[in-house]
Amino acid sequence: MTETSITASELRDEPFEPEVVSSDVVYKGWVWDVRSDHVAYGDGEIIREYVDHTGAVAVLALDDDGRVLLIQQYRHPIRHRDWELPAGLLDVEGEDPLAAAQRELAEEADLTARDWQLLVSTWTTPGGNSELIRIYLATGIEEASSAYAREDEEADIRVEWIPLSDAVDAVLEGRLHNGILSLGVLAAERRLRD
Repeated sequence: MTETSITASELRDEPFEPEVVSSDVVYKGWVWDVRSDHVAYGDGEIIREYVDHTGAVAVLALDDDGRVLLIQQYRHPIRHRDWELPAGLLDVEGEDPLAAAQRELAEEADLTARDWQLLVSTWTTPGGNSELIRIYLATGIEEASSAYAREDEEADIRVEWIPLSDAVDAVLEGRLHNGILSLGVLAAERRLRD
């Protein structure tokens, strides 16, 4: 291990692209695939299997009273109805991430927003998937002109407006576990404080 000294402005992730000797889809899924890559690394070769993800967006909608919109829905892999931010996949070919975020807010909460800015982005599980999710801060919230017809897990979405500070407390006290919600509310609180 090499220890170096870097300045705060130098602290950033760095692209690195070793040679991919072979890459195969080992599972073709409905939403995403699992790939197995053989990678030339150092003096040898490593094999890494991961979910080849389309990417996603999430929306931290903040109203004029400083409340954040949270939605609750069933998530089968964790067997919970967890609290989340409105979010969705970048599964429309060529769709701009901001347009996808606007679409997701309308689809999951029947809302629109006047003002949008990128709040933060994150790789959700870089050792296991390629998902990059962009979280947008949306303000100037209004009701959408029409309601969206929801199906499956989205059919019984629960929607709540919670004071941002209460959502931050729930994350820090371990009562809310969704990573995207956690990052979003903490980043929003910091952005508003600054």
